[in-house]
Amino acid sequence: MDGGTPVEGMCVAGRTRVMIEGITPVVDGGRFAAKRIVGDAVAVEADVFADGHDAVAAALLWRPPAGDWQEQRMTAAGNDRYVGHFDAANIGRYHFFITAWVDRFESWRRELARRPDDDPDWPSALAVGRDLIEAARRESRHREDRVLLEAALGALSNAPTPGAQRTVVLDETLSVVMQRQGARDHSARSDELAVRVERPRAGYGAWYEFFPRSCGHNGHGRLRDCLPMLRYVASMGFQVVYLPPISPIGHTHRKGANNTPVAEEGDVGSPWAIGSEEGGHTAIEPALGTLADFHWFMREAAALDLEVALDLAFQCSPDHPYVREHPEWFRHRPDGSIQYAENPPKKYQDIYPLHFECADWQALWQELKSVVVFWIEQGVRIFRADNPHTKPFAFWEWLIEEITGQYPDVLFLSEAFTRPKVMNRLCKLGFTYSYTYFTWRVSRHELTQYFQELTTPPMRNFFRPHVWPNTPDILPEYLQGAGRGAFALRFVLAATLAANYGIYGPAFELLDCEPLVLGKEEYKDSEKYQLRRWDIHKHDSLQALIQRVNTIRDTHVALQSDESLRFHETTNEQLLCYSKKPAGGTGRAMLMIVNLDPYHRQSGKVHFPLEDAGFSRGEAAQMHDLLSDARYIWIGADHYVELDPAVAPGHIFELKRRARTEHHFDYYA
Repeated sequence: MDGGTPVEGMCVAGRTRVMIEGITPVVDGGRFAAKRIVGDAVAVEADVFADGHDAVAAALLWRPPAGDWQEQRMTAAGNDRYVGHFDAANIGRYHFFITAWVDRFESWRRELARRPDDDPDWPSALAVGRDLIEAARRESRHREDRVLLEAALGALSNAPTPGAQRTVVLDETLSVVMQRQGARDHSARSDELAVRVERPRAGYGAWYEFFPRSCGHNGHGRLRDCLPMLRYVASMGFQVVYLPPISPIGHTHRKGANNTPVAEEGDVGSPWAIGSEEGGHTAIEPALGTLADFHWFMREAAALDLEVALDLAFQCSPDHPYVREHPEWFRHRPDGSIQYAENPPKKYQDIYPLHFECADWQALWQELKSVVVFWIEQGVRIFRADNPHTKPFAFWEWLIEEITGQYPDVLFLSEAFTRPKVMNRLCKLGFTYSYTYFTWRVSRHELTQYFQELTTPPMRNFFRPHVWPNTPDILPEYLQGAGRGAFALRFVLAATLAANYGIYGPAFELLDCEPLVLGKEEYKDSEKYQLRRWDIHKHDSLQALIQRVNTIRDTHVALQSDESLRFHETTNEQLLCYSKKPAGGTGRAMLMIVNLDPYHRQSGKVHFPLEDAGFSRGEAAQMHDLLSDARYIWIGADHYVELDPAVAPGHIFELKRRARTEHHFDYYA
């Protein structure tokens, strides 16, 4: 090449020597935002390195929602890994990136520290550093820093020996001052990434689903008949009450009891067949009441510290106003009739799916957004999306971004019992949390493997699990014909493995376990198609256990998050042992041991080194079982346990440390 002529195509970054790789948290290379909860300290890590032996430096820059960019110097964590933090103090989307550069002062300082005092090149090497300090002094915009740098230059001039000069150079104050200066020649910069921060209810909550229409004293229940049920739900310690669709139910092809294809007189139909002459998605089923009754329901729930979650089912009955007003929003058969929903061999003649790719798709999408906005304006801030995997990913990404941009406190639960990658994509594109496969994971191996996957990266950055042992659609095979022990252990697992869980009740706590047909996961006399009368005072109800466990969850912060979940070895496959520690070190560690056999006593040893919970080697821990109130003293790592399902499904241990009073009496606190 000719002297002084740039190589054709040479990039302007040719003089940039620092590489930034392996950034976390990041989802799909930054295509989607990672998830965090307000109040979290967001740890940002990256591999930062350069060619040769020069020292590198890195800075984390972040911008809160509607705020200005802020910067923090990242710290070396070993093996070229650098760490920085920012506090997620507000709901909304945070943006961040990393910049890195060769730290010429630190490189010189490190090299000078290795030189012997009698090195003949010492004066020349020292002069290089003096020039760096002098340049920083000239360019510094802070008077205090200029004063400190001038003092350092003077100290170097007055130091009589190389050893004394080395002491000046290695002073940490000088290093800190030099870090604040702006010499970042040829710095590298990562892509801009995002973290979506949501309100605390996104990270922790117990949900209870029930059908308001089953709350009537005689006949069809109304919203105003639900106050006893709301009080019952609140008394058990739930935070969210979730309602199936409350919009008008269609009459055409209405399903009868037990999903029979022809309804008889008086059959109430499926709430998911939305729309009739009384209105569509923004109307109330007349048998439930009026919009004023819904406002009353919302006020009564709020008075009991219950949030209301509403079902978001974007589908229509043949009687929905959309069918008459916008037939182009539906798929049509060759004969011109509208295609009803099918999942062969199942047929849903009472439901018309919407055609999200129709020619008028933009108007359809805007209309569906207006449905969500309508219910937000009625006070709803949580939505459970019905079968979101049957609607386009692009629609959900657009809708959630539109809604949360205007209403950042709104949360969305994905009810997608489908393939893993589809479930993951829905969470990545914006759903706050997702249903899981917990419903079908029953063995120690299945539970351990699955929850390790859910609670560690990469899934932890985008998938927030919401576990349900049953739903109105699913009576899992494990619970069919099962006794009280099976329901009890599945509840304890759900409520302690995950920070977010829910049950469909009163079916669950009243042990409703009769399937419609053996081998099918459908309830006999399913509440989806008919009214049910529930005796919530039934003698073998799990109400007391549920209340106790929810109280434990509310008073122990370790159970209010998922990232600290760890599994521990047991000598018996029927014993599942796992622990959680509180974030930030406040609160006590918790250890759970559950007997996975609902019928027989099981025993064995668990391997749980107390050091994992912050105890010193040889220190005793009092294991306070919060279910039975029994107390045990454990020392070491291997401990014998024995669990009888007729007595309790497991242990929920609170670990207490021995303390001593001024009178030298030991106690555990």
